[in-house]
Amino acid sequence: MISARFAGRLGGFDLDVAFEAPGRGVTALFGPSGCGKTSVLRCMAGLTRLPGGRLEVNGELWQEGRRILPTHRRAVGYVFQEASLFAHMSVRENLRYGMRRARGSLRISEEEVVALLGIEALFTRPTAALSGGERQRVAIGRALLSQPALLLMDEPLSALDRISREEILPYLERLHATLEMPIIFVSHDMSEVERLADRLVLMEAGRVRAEGPLADLLADPSLPLIHRPDLAAVLEGEVLSVDPHYGLSEIAVRGGVITVPGALGPRGTRRRLRIPASDVSLGRRAPLDTTILNALPATILDAAPDPNEGHLTTVRLALGPAGDGALLLSRVSRKSWDRLGFAPGDPIVARLKATALSGRGRPAETAPERTAENVPD
Repeated sequence: MISARFAGRLGGFDLDVAFEAPGRGVTALFGPSGCGKTSVLRCMAGLTRLPGGRLEVNGELWQEGRRILPTHRRAVGYVFQEASLFAHMSVRENLRYGMRRARGSLRISEEEVVALLGIEALFTRPTAALSGGERQRVAIGRALLSQPALLLMDEPLSALDRISREEILPYLERLHATLEMPIIFVSHDMSEVERLADRLVLMEAGRVRAEGPLADLLADPSLPLIHRPDLAAVLEGEVLSVDPHYGLSEIAVRGGVITVPGALGPRGTRRRLRIPASDVSLGRRAPLDTTILNALPATILDAAPDPNEGHLTTVRLALGPAGDGALLLSRVSRKSWDRLGFAPGDPIVARLKATALSGRGRPAETAPERTAENVPD
């Protein structure tokens, strides 16, 4: 478990944050530019020192007020926006520099890092010959080989173009599925957070607006996230079966089973689904004679007009006949909502027109996953 609290003035900026994160998995610090995300990461690394603070990492006290453990004595790995590799060293030499900085017991071997990040073919190349995504993979490998108890990632994809971002995201997903260490991931891009994070710390003007499981905060009607134009629900599930003839997989989530494209691994493989609110339509009963593959029983929890688009209504649903399953979101026209006479507590059928799959597999899986859009309707 990580317990962090930092308070103080940084130039003309006041920082006052406190949050907790589990001892394994990805916790995202999310918010607009200038809200203090990087400042929090620097405090956790010991690069910025605020006397009003406390930091405990899996039972080790790194800061208690003015008693601050120096950076060089913290088992922390830091991945910056720019991959600051040593130009005079080869890829392998950069990796082994990280090993020389290792503190504490061996948590991950060079062979494991190379396999996870797919960088063996880069060993002999000069760093200047690497693409942006390749450079960042090497930087992550170097940080991991320092044997951190905590991995800090400060917008590691922000300096990459779209193609490079898509290249590296599957590797980050693989790290999440494999590593037994906490990762604090800073981003202002919700699509990255939706793919990688388990827990979300929502920041605003140097303070924590909310913290909790990602799926819960995305669907919290009291938070501004629910008013995003690209609003989506994130569901975790397991592969139930694969149909090789039609190229489809069934994913069991709390309260139902969702059919998605692709052969997504053997039974029990963990997968994450991103379901856009705009692709969830509502009905009183299951549709007949339709190409829509997914029609799931659900219960309406609540609904509210969209403040940005007055003709739309945002609806929160809970899957399952009893309405006790995973949270789902739908954005429908106000006319349709009024015409069908929906109300909170109503049992309905949620029809999923499209599902974007963010592939997260078991540690044994090593091939990068593609992102699948648009389940066949």
